[in-house]
Amino acid sequence: MLGAFDDSHDYYDLEGMDRSQSTGAFQAPSDRRSLRSNLRQATLVLPQTGERVKRTFTLRGASSTDNLNLEGSSADRTPLLRRRISTHQDESTFKTIALHAKDVAQHMCRYAISKTGQGILKCSLAYFLGSMATFVAPIAGLIGKQDGKHIVATITVYFHPARSTGSMHEATMLAFLAFLYAAFVSFTSMAVSAFFGQRDLLALGHTIVLVVFCGGGLGFVGWLKQRLGNPLVNVACSLTSLAIITVLTKEEAVHNATFSDDKIRQVLVMVIMGIAATTAVNLIIKPVSARRELREDMVKTTDSLGDMLIIITRSFLSGSEEELKRPEYIAASERYKSVFTSLTKNLSEARYEHYVLGTEEEYVIDARLVERMHRLSQDIGGLRSAAATQFSLINTPLVDGGATPTAIPTRPIDLDTSFKPSNFGSVVDKHLPSIDEVPEESNDFRDTATSGPSSTCNDATAASPADVFSMFIMHLGPSMKSLAYTLKQILDELPFGPSPEYRIAVNDHFRTSLEDAINLFSEARKESLDRLYKSIELNTTQSVEAVADFEEVGASCGYFSFSLLDFARDMLAYLDILEDLKIALDEGPRSRSWKWLVFWRKRTPKNSTSDDLEQSGFLEQDEALGLPQEISSPVRKPHFKTDQGKVGEDRPYTYRLWKALRMFRRDDAKFAIKVGVGAALYALISFIPATRPFYAHWRGEWGLLSYMLVCSMTIGASNTTGYQRFLGTCIGAVCAIAAWIISDANPYLLAFFGWLVSLGCFYIILGQGKGPMGRFILLTYNLSALYAYSLSVKDDEDDDDEGGINPQIWEIVLHRVVAVTTGCIWGVIVTRLIWSISARQKLKDGICVLWFRMGLIWKRDPLAVFLSNEPHQNSYMDIREEFELHRFFSQLEALRKSAASEFELKGPFPDKIYGRILQTTGRMLDAFHAMNVVIAKDLKATAGEAEVLLYTRPERAELSARISHLFSVLASSMKLEYPLNDALPNIEHTRDRLLAKIFDFRKNGERRHLATDKDLELLYAYALVTRQLAQDIAGVGVEIENLYGILDEESLKLQ
Repeated sequence: MLGAFDDSHDYYDLEGMDRSQSTGAFQAPSDRRSLRSNLRQATLVLPQTGERVKRTFTLRGASSTDNLNLEGSSADRTPLLRRRISTHQDESTFKTIALHAKDVAQHMCRYAISKTGQGILKCSLAYFLGSMATFVAPIAGLIGKQDGKHIVATITVYFHPARSTGSMHEATMLAFLAFLYAAFVSFTSMAVSAFFGQRDLLALGHTIVLVVFCGGGLGFVGWLKQRLGNPLVNVACSLTSLAIITVLTKEEAVHNATFSDDKIRQVLVMVIMGIAATTAVNLIIKPVSARRELREDMVKTTDSLGDMLIIITRSFLSGSEEELKRPEYIAASERYKSVFTSLTKNLSEARYEHYVLGTEEEYVIDARLVERMHRLSQDIGGLRSAAATQFSLINTPLVDGGATPTAIPTRPIDLDTSFKPSNFGSVVDKHLPSIDEVPEESNDFRDTATSGPSSTCNDATAASPADVFSMFIMHLGPSMKSLAYTLKQILDELPFGPSPEYRIAVNDHFRTSLEDAINLFSEARKESLDRLYKSIELNTTQSVEAVADFEEVGASCGYFSFSLLDFARDMLAYLDILEDLKIALDEGPRSRSWKWLVFWRKRTPKNSTSDDLEQSGFLEQDEALGLPQEISSPVRKPHFKTDQGKVGEDRPYTYRLWKALRMFRRDDAKFAIKVGVGAALYALISFIPATRPFYAHWRGEWGLLSYMLVCSMTIGASNTTGYQRFLGTCIGAVCAIAAWIISDANPYLLAFFGWLVSLGCFYIILGQGKGPMGRFILLTYNLSALYAYSLSVKDDEDDDDEGGINPQIWEIVLHRVVAVTTGCIWGVIVTRLIWSISARQKLKDGICVLWFRMGLIWKRDPLAVFLSNEPHQNSYMDIREEFELHRFFSQLEALRKSAASEFELKGPFPDKIYGRILQTTGRMLDAFHAMNVVIAKDLKATAGEAEVLLYTRPERAELSARISHLFSVLASSMKLEYPLNDALPNIEHTRDRLLAKIFDFRKNGERRHLATDKDLELLYAYALVTRQLAQDIAGVGVEIENLYGILDEESLKLQ
């Protein structure tokens, strides 16, 4: 069966690789065994010793996932869902329940000792310690007479200890920064109120406090939370909002025009207590070091990279995509994604640990290691892309005029041949037969000194693209396997030894062994590609389609081998960085410095200049609209070129005013303004003497805090947060009522019940990842149960409205629920009525902007940079622009989640369709990045590269223009919500012309002798990237048709 392979062997098809293939004949089995005997011998470099050996080996079982499967082969006969033995069916119900309870208890024990379980227990212990500030009189006495001592417990919830030491350092810093900002706003508002009060202008002073400090101060908090988008910053903003709201609206100092530091001092003491409790638990009980976690993640990352390298190489050699669909590869890929996310997080947190310890130089080396791992993952992506091209070429159906496995009739190349354009969703490629894999027969393989495939098929002619694959695998397959095996062995040892020491595991022979393996592979690669191209050129002249088939197969083979070689070279750089880290750690005492404390000595930033007129225009717009942090409005630079020569004074004053106010057109500025306006309007009730008692009775400060928590950038995000806040408040209220009634105000029972509630809430926060929900439950519990206990012990003498020393728990809970509900409703109203931002509309506009920008980037022609004489030009897409695009794309993903929570009459949000559109757009961004990586490796073109780039310039310009045009068409259709026209430019035709032109250059170019196979790598990568873009653009077109349908009479009706 074509394309099939044996699971227990790693052998690739060698059928038809001699001259007989050109006539469609097949080799006899004995001949295949004889040839296979030679091909299975490969020169292998053992990385541990540097020794060269010639032996028979297989990639099957080289990955850790395969080894796990082999070790667990006995479990294949064990059902995934265990069943009780039939003898249990007759046992009593009591025993069955006992067995079930035992299973549950064992499961809970295993969960309790897991990392997540330990984090939950640590958080609950910190909460228990924080609640002691309410229940233990000596500790409560340090805060003073006030009923808000439950804030200590709330701080332990916000800054919980289930984090690394580095993250705890960051949380501590942010908590005190939040306090300093709250103290600044509070003291300044008191000073303003006192100043105007002494001059009998108290109403004016209150107005300034309300507008500037309440509205402006809280608006700045909202802007900062939106701008940074950091979870720890978000909770710090909640803390500072709580302090500001309490001082400005609840306390009497501002309203009575007096200056008092009592409340600020109490807040400082509570912050210190809460941070001290959570930090003590974090550092004493099972401390988690981000540096150690980073080491563990590095080990897992290298293991995953090694597994993916082996499986992809094995799949490429077998000619079957089934390897990449197996659970082993899927598990390795998913494991890498999750581990790399953890890797970047732990690197960020390890920075704070290094800064505190004074070892920031070690952090710099760690950052270089992580960056190099990212480069290795990009090389893996290149290997996967080249393999995917091979599979698509093998599995696509035949079309007229395409290549076939048999001889192709002679026909002159016509580069002007026109092809019938195909619609989206019907992109048709050419057909290639799959490569069989013959079962391995171990008795046929013996160690010999045969030179390998160099003695066979030297003059073989490739009659079809399938022959090209087979010939390439025959010549370079053994060397490719050898290099992959050597790399895998090194990756298995790197970068660190077992925990907890994590000593650097760099063998002295690794570098020399890898250099030797690279040299062997480079020589074999050059020889194999030379034979490959010679075989292709020996074919008679064919149609453009057939020539494109051959050239695309050559591109796939060349790019795969280039990516494998690039992976090996990046491994050399990785070894060098590890050696630097080893020297820094092992040689002599570790030098410590705290240069980061000298914050006034800033590094000189590198000025990035733009050489492209369009790019400079976009960068100007980014600064005006805040593209990295928000979704900008669609790109429109009216009269850009004509306006360049105008002097600013010649423009009308209205335009100059509009230009000067561009900051207020940014979404984050609009958000800050509407948050401040909403906060000022809500707090206005507390500044009016007639309504102030009403505000105090119904605990309006907690409603204002709820408003600050609910008010979000988009309508969907506000709906989601408001729902979670309301539901969490109701659950917390029920828990508080139950705990108060059962305990009957007993502090011991209340503390125990609080600990139980915190266990459940921290399970919601850490175990289920629903942070807001869990925090809202605990916050309401604190506001009700702990507050009620503070009333019962007369911590404040001004709370008779809720029972005083005999707290009315039902009334307390009612006030909290009403206040929170009011704040949530007000937040939703402000979000929807004042500069409302729909996540659906922002998502659609953001996708349009991204596609427009991608189209203009590709319009520049990525490879034109090598023909430019401008010395400052470094790539077709600079680092800043690429970083902005990826950050912008991550925000689109967040918008999609928010859009699902928005309700509209026209129907539910098509989440699945937009999910597929974003997934495809992400792949296109990865293709852009892959092209940028290849270009950035060497920005100086060789003589051969320059010749082939000049030779193919017209075809590349046309292809780039078509891709750019299609991006614009997609963006326009999405923006207008209008169906696509089916008469669109065809990328495949233009790609075929480019590939045929490359073939023509190698065969007939006047200066073809200057170009080597290495000089063609750029164009091969370009060809593969454009193929992927063509497929992804077609896929996006299909999804747009699913969204808006097709053109019909109703769409074209003139009215």
